[in-house]
Amino acid sequence: MHASLSRLAAMFVGGLLVAACSTAVSPAPSAIPTSSLPLTSPSPAATPLPTQSATPTAPTPSPDPIPPATWTATGPMVDARHYHSATLLRDGRVLVAGGVLTGNGGTAEPSASAELYDPASGTWTATGTMTEIRYTHGATLLADGRVLVMGGAAGLIDPPVSASAELYDPASGTWTATGSMVTPRMSPTVTVLLVGRVLVVGGWRDGTTAGAAELYDPGTGTWSATADAPEARYGHTATLLADGRVLVVGGNGFSDAPTNAELYDPDTQMWTASDGAINARSNHSATGLPDGSVLIAGGESRTASDGTVSARLFDPRSGTWIATSDMVEARLFHTATPMTDGTVFVTGNTWERPSATTELFDPQRGTWTAGPSMRAARSNHTATRLLDGSVLVVGGNGASPVSAEVYGPIGGS
Repeated sequence: MHASLSRLAAMFVGGLLVAACSTAVSPAPSAIPTSSLPLTSPSPAATPLPTQSATPTAPTPSPDPIPPATWTATGPMVDARHYHSATLLRDGRVLVAGGVLTGNGGTAEPSASAELYDPASGTWTATGTMTEIRYTHGATLLADGRVLVMGGAAGLIDPPVSASAELYDPASGTWTATGSMVTPRMSPTVTVLLVGRVLVVGGWRDGTTAGAAELYDPGTGTWSATADAPEARYGHTATLLADGRVLVVGGNGFSDAPTNAELYDPDTQMWTASDGAINARSNHSATGLPDGSVLIAGGESRTASDGTVSARLFDPRSGTWIATSDMVEARLFHTATPMTDGTVFVTGNTWERPSATTELFDPQRGTWTAGPSMRAARSNHTATRLLDGSVLVVGGNGASPVSAEVYGPIGGS
């Protein structure tokens, strides 16, 4: 079985998670990128990037240096966890839900629990429990301020995959069931479209890759199938472009080989292939940049199964891929967070080598530089940019149990 699928599926033996045997994350597929959400990760509704008519030019020197910043521990979490979701709420708090809880004795147990981080006080408090146990699920913020959570799995060994979905109301702190997905899946990508509907793509379902894509209508609370992606995939990323299309990159297909890139048009509900052969990779990160382009970084490929340093830029205006400089460190299952100054902040690494190292990509210069190390080595964690521009990193594997920390300017924001 392909190495990345082994990472994506996980069994707990004697209280320890052991690699065995698609994106929110995935141990029977693996971690989640974040956001992407990554995951990567999993995260609030994407803000459309500004359109520009000009073709990207060679990078120019950045007018402002990256401000000095440092890591600060938050108050203790209610539960240490990984394979969870983290969603920024309208009021600036962060909802962390589900995942696998890690006890001091090395025990591990999937959970339906949820908690809230308050940046004003730096503290965590428990909130309502989800209607189902979930990890490697998808989550996103809706336009009305509620949080939609879907899919995932409840067990650690050969877990059945869920099609159910539920909504969190920050005003009441409670969860209510909503319509179930057409296809059960764990580790999908979740993208809020410009019209407010939610596009869910790919993932893993009961032993096979999910090629199906579907749409959630927050107004009716129902799901409907849309055109299936030409490539079934997990370990991929999905990024909302300024024109409303969605760029889906990489991931593993039925052959367990990394796949190329495709574009979804919500107006026609059709897919078109992108010339993305150089981006056949999985468990990478994808980040929208201020000029409308998309940064693809790290991941694993046919020639770099343990992670790559390579990075590429996608220009949606020309539909082409542009080379950029390599990362400082080979990474996969990492997080990549767009910062207020236009840079991209990358943290952590894969299960086999949790890392405290970080790095920053400067799109003006087209360069990567090492950043300040986190207080704990992490993988399968989440990273969320807060309203003040700082970054909250939560949980993950590494020194067990792992709590949370914030990256922000020295002396406050």
